[in-house]
Amino acid sequence: MGRIIAVYGVISGVIVVIGMYTGMALVSDHGMMGMVAGYLSMLIALSFVFVGVKRYRDVEQGGVITFWKAFGVGMGIALISSLFYVLSWEVYNWRTGGTFMAEYIAKSIENMRAEGKSAAEIAKFSAEMQGFAEQYKNPLFRMAMTFTEIAPVALLVSLISAALLRKSSFMPAKG
Repeated sequence: MGRIIAVYGVISGVIVVIGMYTGMALVSDHGMMGMVAGYLSMLIALSFVFVGVKRYRDVEQGGVITFWKAFGVGMGIALISSLFYVLSWEVYNWRTGGTFMAEYIAKSIENMRAEGKSAAEIAKFSAEMQGFAEQYKNPLFRMAMTFTEIAPVALLVSLISAALLRKSSFMPAKG
């Protein structure tokens, strides 16, 4: 089980990192398109949770697996992938001199002005975000925030994979 979790976790992790950097290179703003590209790359990478659980069920378990065993394998793969995601964000943050939050706030304020928001709304948002930016300088806080980006997708994919693959009649092993 550990080998499958490690192999598929690393494959998923490498794909999520490639997806993150590709998305940032192709989508310059941090708005809706950036978010869509980011979550789509996570979903593609985390599809290896399904592949890994299926491989474990078919090869190691003789085609039969319980929901909880499948969920555990899926979460193991997802956690390794998530670790890659968090660490690659830390590398990105370090390489860019930690400018992400300032750029994000500036872009958000620019968008608020373009939408015609009032000066009071913009000032309130700016003050709240400056407090958040101060917290974001703490690496542990930043890593926790980064983890919360991928965790819901990882959990959902693990749950769906376990629910589907617990049925030995679903995509049975060929042979």
